[in-house]
Amino acid sequence: MSTNSARVTNRTAWAAFWVGLIGLVLMPIPLFVGLVLGGGLSLVAAVLAVIALLKGLSRQGKGIAPVVFAGIFVALTWAGISVGGGVIW
Repeated sequence: MSTNSARVTNRTAWAAFWVGLIGLVLMPIPLFVGLVLGGGLSLVAAVLAVIALLKGLSRQGKGIAPVVFAGIFVALTWAGISVGGGVIW
């Protein structure tokens, strides 16, 4: 017997995941384009990740995995920018 329980997803967490991934992919574009696009999207992803983490914690930890990956993407983007990604040709 299967139950028809609704699958609980954290849409904010998935939004943070995808925005963070896009920011990480766009960050290496040279001549400040990657800095603006990748850096801007990573800031949006960081805000979404914090909101999604708070939502996930209120749901007893449901949907926290995409938040963790979004945080990793944001950290990698910021680390790449700190060593010249998006700025140097």
